[in-house]
Amino acid sequence: MKPFHIMAKPHGAICNLNCTYCYYLEKENLYASSGREFRMADDVLETYIRQYIQSQPDNHVSFAWQGGEPTLLGIPFFERVVALQKQYANGKTVDNAFQTNGTLLDDAWGEFLARNKFLIGLSIDGPEDVHDAYRVDKGGKPTHARVMRGLGILKKHGVEFNTLTVINRLNSYRARDVYRFLKEIGSKYLQFIPIVEQLAKEPDPNGLVLLKPYSRQESTVSDWSVEPLQFGKFLQQVFDDWVIQDVGRVYVQVFDVALESWYGVPQTLCVFSPKCGSALAVEHNGDVYSCDHFVYPDNKLGNIMQKNLSSLVSSPQQTRFGNAKEFALPSDCRQCDVRFACNGECPKHRFMTTASGEYGLNYLCAGYKHFFHHIDPYMRFMAEELKQNRAPARVMEWARARRSAGVVNASPLKKHGVALA
Repeated sequence: MKPFHIMAKPHGAICNLNCTYCYYLEKENLYASSGREFRMADDVLETYIRQYIQSQPDNHVSFAWQGGEPTLLGIPFFERVVALQKQYANGKTVDNAFQTNGTLLDDAWGEFLARNKFLIGLSIDGPEDVHDAYRVDKGGKPTHARVMRGLGILKKHGVEFNTLTVINRLNSYRARDVYRFLKEIGSKYLQFIPIVEQLAKEPDPNGLVLLKPYSRQESTVSDWSVEPLQFGKFLQQVFDDWVIQDVGRVYVQVFDVALESWYGVPQTLCVFSPKCGSALAVEHNGDVYSCDHFVYPDNKLGNIMQKNLSSLVSSPQQTRFGNAKEFALPSDCRQCDVRFACNGECPKHRFMTTASGEYGLNYLCAGYKHFFHHIDPYMRFMAEELKQNRAPARVMEWARARRSAGVVNASPLKKHGVALA
């Protein structure tokens, strides 16, 4: 059995916020008529923890808890999580990551998270004005101040955290403001997640409005979705600051994964790997879906209370889902000079057509081409440093000299030989 990752949704889509761009809130509609409480029952929780630990081939097992908003479940729920993990660890090392909007954190949470060494992913979109544009509560009120208060709790108790920033139509034009703000609040590990959603003209029979690729419904791209080229420009502007002063001090996920591509090792982030299918989601009732971004009825693999998690992950349905990422690439992508780094990115975003009329081009294609072309010389330098057992952070001195000399990046890429390792 190969390693796989599960995004657990123990409280389903239930959240105390009402973020405009949230792709998961409407998933509540999938369970609205079931009569079930949106809370993972103890028998489901125990089954999930036992099966997940047993199915992992490595001795290190990482759990990820998300939502919705997991803090709504309360500390006793996660005390039970930790107890069950200890019960079924069987000699394996178990750790926990916990994605939260931070608004409900208090000292009791801080003490619990620190004591149990939870890694916290804090959702924050930048300075107050850009964050509050979309991240509001159920009453439409801003949340930035409450998130910052929650961040203060994490710092007070020494809880390790990273930040997850959704790149949307507004903050994509504030790249340097966003980056500097995240550094100022003490984030050393940054994730930038592009938001791209298709809106159906009418809800489907399950009440879902946000569509996935190959949907037959008439749709438009939402007005909060990041624009394709602007996303690439956002990444470029952040990179230009980072490569001059922050390499080895601030870790930006998309830059780290890009270096993996230039160095010639497998990408650790699913959206850039040639195939997918190893990052799934489990809902509060034990339903397992192909991916966190594909929680749709036809992507449900089964339920852990009826079928073992390992068999769902290795099922023909999930294998087809994972392989389709590579097999469905349009010819333009197959011939692209940045395919080695992009691999068509996330299938969720592949709903455009190429100039020749082929379906399946990634909506963000122009942005990724812009970004990967821009970083090519720097990535080549860092990959060579790694080959020579030197620190990639030496790129900062090289980049400063390059900038002083007024060197402009060449585009397109020179022919890229991926086997740099």
